[in-house]
Amino acid sequence: MDKLLSEVLPIVLLCGVIALVVAALPRVDVRHSRQFRWRRTLNWVPLGLTYAFLYMGRYNLVSLKDPNVGLITGQQFGDIDAFGSIIYGLAFLINGPLTDRWGGRLSILIAAGGAAACNFGMGMAIVGGTPNVRALFWLFALNMYFQSFGAVSIVKVNASWFHLRERGTFGGIFGILISLGLYLAFDWAPKIASLTTPPWLFFAPAAILVGFLIASAVLVRDTPADAGLADFDVADASSGETGPPDPALRIIVRMLTNRVIMVIACISLCSGFLRQGILKWYRNFADGVGVAGSFVDHHWGMMSCIAGMLGGMLAGVLSDHLFQSRRPPVATLLYAVMLVGACLILALLGTPVLVPWVIMAMAMAIIGVHGMLSGVASQDFGGRRNAGTATGLIDGFVYFGTALQAEVYGRLLPESRIPVGGKMVPNPAAQEASNWHWWPLAMIPIAVLGLALSISVYNARVTPKSANH
Repeated sequence: MDKLLSEVLPIVLLCGVIALVVAALPRVDVRHSRQFRWRRTLNWVPLGLTYAFLYMGRYNLVSLKDPNVGLITGQQFGDIDAFGSIIYGLAFLINGPLTDRWGGRLSILIAAGGAAACNFGMGMAIVGGTPNVRALFWLFALNMYFQSFGAVSIVKVNASWFHLRERGTFGGIFGILISLGLYLAFDWAPKIASLTTPPWLFFAPAAILVGFLIASAVLVRDTPADAGLADFDVADASSGETGPPDPALRIIVRMLTNRVIMVIACISLCSGFLRQGILKWYRNFADGVGVAGSFVDHHWGMMSCIAGMLGGMLAGVLSDHLFQSRRPPVATLLYAVMLVGACLILALLGTPVLVPWVIMAMAMAIIGVHGMLSGVASQDFGGRRNAGTATGLIDGFVYFGTALQAEVYGRLLPESRIPVGGKMVPNPAAQEASNWHWWPLAMIPIAVLGLALSISVYNARVTPKSANH
């Protein structure tokens, strides 16, 4: 009974938080009809859940280095993750403009189909218990190429369905979707693997993605007009413009010479470093220093999910209601939380039992920043017509930050397991809290930089093109 309660209670808690977050998301009346709101829900739910399961098929690789699986080392994971993240970031130079031209619906179908095939291949690469690390390296890189269609597709589609003043709400929704993906990757993928075999870390999301590919093909439409409704002016940077998106090179040059967009991209690089530094290495820290039995560690995916949802809700409420739909002030506040949190971790290494709760506050802050910048500011400043390219540029920088942290932490942090006598055993060095000082130390300058950049664009606003006509 106690075991059943320990499994059911987190799910009940998660459902309660989802209900709270959805009820508390900012509401802005832009006079949509009930029919429009219903059709928009039918649009973003399958699209968003497809994106969540893409996360499951991206973060499942982390479990291969976790102490309970231990099929690859931390350094091997760092190398695979870094190269895949670079591919993800560079792919946006191609996939962002393609999404603007093809539409988000086709792009999410490509993302789901390609990621499903790659996950199946990665599952085959670890059949038998001895992983083919070279195959994992290249398959994960290819997976990340297809995955890069995911974020741009969801932003591209919703840029036509959400008014500028509603996009804080969408930022909250985006945070929920990211967070559900983390829950699925960190809690359910390992659970499936423990009930079956490690290859099902990859086979399960592959099968689910095929199902959601079909659901998205049936229900998702790029614009209200494609769903039989009337399009409307979303009041973003493309307001008043019609026709196809601009040529890709022209859009990229415009983005690269736009100071606000480039500063937001650099902020996003910092958020990529910090977000993945928390999400991908906390469990190794907890196992090493002896807090692996804590509630946070046991339900890491669920707690990350709750933190992300609350962060998305907080960011959306602050943006639409306190800061008049501006995004950089929200990033400023949440980066301050990140800086304080990193300093607290450094101070608390001697009493690591308190670190998990600091990590939860930091996860809430950094996922809130990510949803607000990648999911919302990219639409605002890039505009509906060029949302794919703008999102690609900003999210690409996120993954350049991810690649940086993968190499830094893969080489500086102690391995959880080391080979002794032909067997993998716990590493004594990982059990010394002082050997983990590089974890928060590397975060502090990145958080300072992100905070300073956020302050530099604190008052930036979107000027709709129609305002100049």
